[in-house]
Amino acid sequence: MPQKRFYRSRAHVNPLCHNSAFQYPKCPDEAPWNLLFPGITDSSPKFIDIGCGFGGLTITLAKMFPDKCILAMEIRDKVAEYVRLRIEALRKEFEGEYSNAAVLRINAMVHLPNYINKKQLEKIFICFPDPHFKVKNHRRRIVSSSLLTEYAYFLKEGG
Repeated sequence: MPQKRFYRSRAHVNPLCHNSAFQYPKCPDEAPWNLLFPGITDSSPKFIDIGCGFGGLTITLAKMFPDKCILAMEIRDKVAEYVRLRIEALRKEFEGEYSNAAVLRINAMVHLPNYINKKQLEKIFICFPDPHFKVKNHRRRIVSSSLLTEYAYFLKEGG
């Protein structure tokens, strides 16, 4: 199991920065779900945890809902790497479990439409979002009226 103390990261990352070297799929159908969720036939995520932090909720959801794929999204690279290693360690320790959990280092404010189809999700979890109190930083909020409209687009009816 990875040790959290070696994966400490700055509390804030600029979500408006677009200089990421990662390749994102052009559409959700090109997303590598079979690699992220090994051994699962319907591997498109049904729950997402935006800003997953160190993955506590994601791990708990994976155990509570073994028939649903849970995708954690984190913008901080060190933290996303910690969660990835944690999930891998749990998969090795508990054979056949936690294959429904995965993490991506992703800026959900920008690239969520590249991964998720319309009405695909049953639940979206956003725990403890950074409030950005200053008016000049309101555009950095992960919960805003424009992004809530986008989240509603991805949720199924009743989600």
